[in-house]
Amino acid sequence: MNNKNTIIGLGLIFAIFIGYTYLLSPSKEQLIAQKRKADSMYMINVQKQHSMITSIAREKAIAVSKEKEKFAARGEKVDSVTLVRMTMKGELGVFANAAVGKDTSYTIENDVFKLNFLSRGGKIGRVELKNYLTWNKKPLVLMDSDSLNFGISFFSNNRTISTNHLYFQPFWHDPLHKGQTSMKVSGKDSLQFGMRLYTASGDTGFNKDQYIEFLYTIKGDDYMLRFRVNIEGMDQAIDAGNKFLVLTWSENLKNLEKSLKMERMTSTLYYKYDQEKVDYITETKDEERYLKNEKIKWFSFKQQFFSSILIADNYFTEPRLRTQTLPGPPGYLKTMLVETGIPYSGKETKSLGMSMYFGPDKFYTLKHYNLDLEKQIPLGWSFFLMAWINIYAVIPVFTFFGNLGWNYGIIILVLTILLKIVLFPIAYKTYKSSAKMRVLKPDIDELNKKFSKKDDAMKKQQATMDLYKKAGVNPMAGCIPMLLQFPILIAMFRFFPSSIELRQQSFLWATDLSSYDSIWTFPAGFSIPWYGNHVSLFALLMTISSIIYTRINDQMMGSTQQQMPGMKTMMYMMPVMFLFWFNDYSSGLSYYYLLANLLTFAQIYLIRAFMDEKKLHAQIEANKKKPVKKSGFQKRLEDMAKQRGMPAKR
Repeated sequence: MNNKNTIIGLGLIFAIFIGYTYLLSPSKEQLIAQKRKADSMYMINVQKQHSMITSIAREKAIAVSKEKEKFAARGEKVDSVTLVRMTMKGELGVFANAAVGKDTSYTIENDVFKLNFLSRGGKIGRVELKNYLTWNKKPLVLMDSDSLNFGISFFSNNRTISTNHLYFQPFWHDPLHKGQTSMKVSGKDSLQFGMRLYTASGDTGFNKDQYIEFLYTIKGDDYMLRFRVNIEGMDQAIDAGNKFLVLTWSENLKNLEKSLKMERMTSTLYYKYDQEKVDYITETKDEERYLKNEKIKWFSFKQQFFSSILIADNYFTEPRLRTQTLPGPPGYLKTMLVETGIPYSGKETKSLGMSMYFGPDKFYTLKHYNLDLEKQIPLGWSFFLMAWINIYAVIPVFTFFGNLGWNYGIIILVLTILLKIVLFPIAYKTYKSSAKMRVLKPDIDELNKKFSKKDDAMKKQQATMDLYKKAGVNPMAGCIPMLLQFPILIAMFRFFPSSIELRQQSFLWATDLSSYDSIWTFPAGFSIPWYGNHVSLFALLMTISSIIYTRINDQMMGSTQQQMPGMKTMMYMMPVMFLFWFNDYSSGLSYYYLLANLLTFAQIYLIRAFMDEKKLHAQIEANKKKPVKKSGFQKRLEDMAKQRGMPAKR
């Protein structure tokens, strides 16, 4: 009766929890209203920026008009571009002539990506990864100019100059490509391309001996490219008081994967302290950090499977970092911002060296650079055992069989079998412990009858422990092996949703093992709280197999579960909770847990077929007749008791 009441009670609590969550969840109309509000706030901010830009443009137009009237009064004619440059002299000084120009793009393509360089800002305006597609099979554009700000700021004659909106001019370091707007490099070859920001010479010209150059070196088969800021003849243009050049990099991360929720949960800003640890901003909240007096080696805008990384040859300093979830427009995840200093020593500084990485979060690819870039992949770095399992077991198996062209559903099966073989001694010990407990069940039942009163609880506990001791049975022996398997379960939980190897790999009905599988999608606008708007079959099968495993384990453990009916019921509730948690997770993860359960069933029946429980019972009976060997600790306690005049316990 007590067990039945416990089940009913927990069931009611669970039902109330779901009902409470459902009632408090926003209605469809409220969700629409919230989205409208968020979109409205976004549009208000856009309109504010647009109004500010329009106001500045109006002021510039008025200034240009006044200058034009002055020339007209003197009977002189001058073109609009020259007028704008003359008007900008007060604001930009020697960089005024770079305020206007032709918005031209230049393309460099290698074996793994295609880069677009913009004359406005001299920056990379678009990155397309050639070997990958988005979840809906479109070209994977990791970064584009619609959401990118990248530039260097400094003081020039007491003016703040930012390169982000000034016009650079191309410079071809390779004569073979001179004048080309589209270039290719492949294999082990490399290509250099420069974008130069010149100072003014007169009202319209440029001084080719004074410039800031963004020099890009692209290798044919590498996701990493070299980025150098070369400074030539700028002693008078850049104030001597500049101790740092301020680099600003901000970007709206694009939605590339099927599950927007999961992609947001795994996207954030990572950074590495110079010569020290890797750190990051928590994925689940918006945050701003100012790392005062800190030296940073690299920054990364990390998404679920891809990253954009900026690396210093020496270090960056005192950065301000920010992540912010975007309510709109659709197609974007979060805004990332890095604003950091680059040490500058005036005339002594001729070049500032950096590197850029645009590519997949693949363990061996990132590890190859020896910069701890692989620490972005959640392998369980905070607990060494989980990291080791992924680094020395899971990833090598994925890589070896993946290179052979095997389907990843089969590879996960092979991985699960290999792990089960390695863990078989632990499984055997667990089963043997449970078998001993079953053999002792009649004796435990006798003790339960003998000490049936509540006041006898302590006596029953003592008698039970004495029985275990005489029989040579450790009631915790079955739990310890399970605890040893726990790091493997957590390691898989961390790795599978972030494994790019599983991305867009299909198996059976799952079209993408890195995302959820769906055999049924609810009507538009309908969603179950904590569950979602679809049915994941792998998650459902995993839940059913977990319930069956709990039942088998309950039968194997025998009498111990009878003493804890509440805990026993909770063990059955856990798989149901897994169904809610895993419905939106990686289908490859649910598939792995399903296989692990099925192989565990096979192990149990195999061990049961070869284990003679009658022989085990005879061994336990023989152990009972042997004198109990006292441990050294127990002997010391008894010696202390004798010294105090207390009777020794027998």
